[in-house]
Amino acid sequence: MGVNALFHDPSAALVIDGRLVAAAEEERFSRRKHGKRPVPFSAWELPELSMRWCLEHAGLAPQDLDAVAYSFDPQLAKPAEDMGLDDPWDHLRRLYAERAPEFIASALPGLDRSKVRFVAHHVAHAASAALAAPVAQRGRPSSVLVLDGRGEQASHLSGRYEDGRLDTLATQQLPHSLGLLYESLTEHLGFLRSSDEFKVMALASYGRPRHLGRFRETLVATETGGFEAPIPEWSEFAPARPKGDGEWSEAHADLACSVQARLEEVLVDLATWLHARTGDRTLCLAGGVALNCVANSRLWRETPFEDVWVQPAAGDAGTSLGAALQLTADLARGNGGSTLAEPFTTAALGRGWSDEELAAALRTAAVPFTTPDDLAGEVADILAANGVIAWFDGRSEFGPRALGHRSLLAHPGHAANLERLNDVKGREQFRPVAPMVLLDRAAEIFHEGPIPSPYMLFVHRVAPEWVDRIPAVVHVDGTARIQTVDAASQPRLAGVIREFERRTGLPVVINTSLNTAGRPMVDAPRDALELFGSTPVDALVLGGHLVRRAALTAQGST
Repeated sequence: MGVNALFHDPSAALVIDGRLVAAAEEERFSRRKHGKRPVPFSAWELPELSMRWCLEHAGLAPQDLDAVAYSFDPQLAKPAEDMGLDDPWDHLRRLYAERAPEFIASALPGLDRSKVRFVAHHVAHAASAALAAPVAQRGRPSSVLVLDGRGEQASHLSGRYEDGRLDTLATQQLPHSLGLLYESLTEHLGFLRSSDEFKVMALASYGRPRHLGRFRETLVATETGGFEAPIPEWSEFAPARPKGDGEWSEAHADLACSVQARLEEVLVDLATWLHARTGDRTLCLAGGVALNCVANSRLWRETPFEDVWVQPAAGDAGTSLGAALQLTADLARGNGGSTLAEPFTTAALGRGWSDEELAAALRTAAVPFTTPDDLAGEVADILAANGVIAWFDGRSEFGPRALGHRSLLAHPGHAANLERLNDVKGREQFRPVAPMVLLDRAAEIFHEGPIPSPYMLFVHRVAPEWVDRIPAVVHVDGTARIQTVDAASQPRLAGVIREFERRTGLPVVINTSLNTAGRPMVDAPRDALELFGSTPVDALVLGGHLVRRAALTAQGST
């Protein structure tokens, strides 16, 4: 079992004989966004609910575990003042990490605390990408680039994986951190730090990089594979935006655009440095910065690497997976076995319910529903008539992206649906929504990015002839963060999109996460029913069952 707990997005993952069988974030159980705030006083909190669920899902007891991997090594940590960080309570993190074996054994009665092993934070990030990537299963080495806020004493790792072994080629010591720089900007722009960085990325598209020259002077890659990233006085570029203030100015957008542009350039420099030393075909990315899909696309386009693979839970949640995979490889090597895990083929690694269980949940809630023989056709009819669908199907996603298991679906051909969905979710109007597209149609509509793109971790340029046909999913800069849908892996969803295309000529539907602002993504049937009951959504799909708003309203009026 892998456990991430120290900073934010606590999670657990379970690997059995090299096969990833379960992975889940604590927020999906506790219903607290990100599980907790990343402050030292919360560092003791464990993902107890997700740990227990992983064991329950696999039919295991704590004593059945061979080892537990904790994604932080307190022996590598330094005092905050020695790293140039202003955090007088940071010593609590190291203390709580040192006590993690006792805490975990207490949370999982029957577990021998000596089975808990520490895995360095950035090694866990690196393993979550490189050991899970399809290239690893083909036996080829790959380069790996990790960038986040911080680990034990660094904020970055460049290296190479071969036969399950990591060769670290460069690290960047704190306080220099691209992740902390972006977090600081997020806070200055009035958003929630260590949570809303994606909003800065979206806002950047509305601005001009008029401060890029200034940032090129201070934010630079070094000849040793690292970088310098001093945090500037942001007020020199734009006034601080009050938290919760819905208004943003041109100055705010220009600052976001300038920092985003320079971040992309530095990442290209770091990846190019790495390729010059490895010559590998594949670059694997992890760490919170790897969730910046605009930067990922630039790495795909402008670096010598032929393939760029990003682990879908690239942030700290993914370190539970990486810690488990790294420990699996280390233990297998010690026993003379294969160090290769099975390939990562889906992010649907969380909880799921059978159609019978979902029907029982609907009956318990006294909600009228049907189980159509042609579910795809009925859903497509609702979408074609410009209805909004709350879509709940299969196991929940691991990571922050809704990938057709817990999604809101809508018609992309009506530009007003962008504002409509942002209103449904209660979020800022500059936020884009994403297109789901059938895999066999993606290349004709979306360009300048990798295809397939099943995890929404890259942006693509929308072909000019399609911009006016699917305006709701085209961002202000002419791009879209796509998810390609393959009928082999998601037959029910692919069927809906096929039927929608028959009715509208569009092989694309809107996808945005099934949640409202500030709330975790829907995970359980109860969560879905609560959202359906509190938002103006036209229909709810739970597995093979369909609930129509009109039927629910009619029931309430009788």
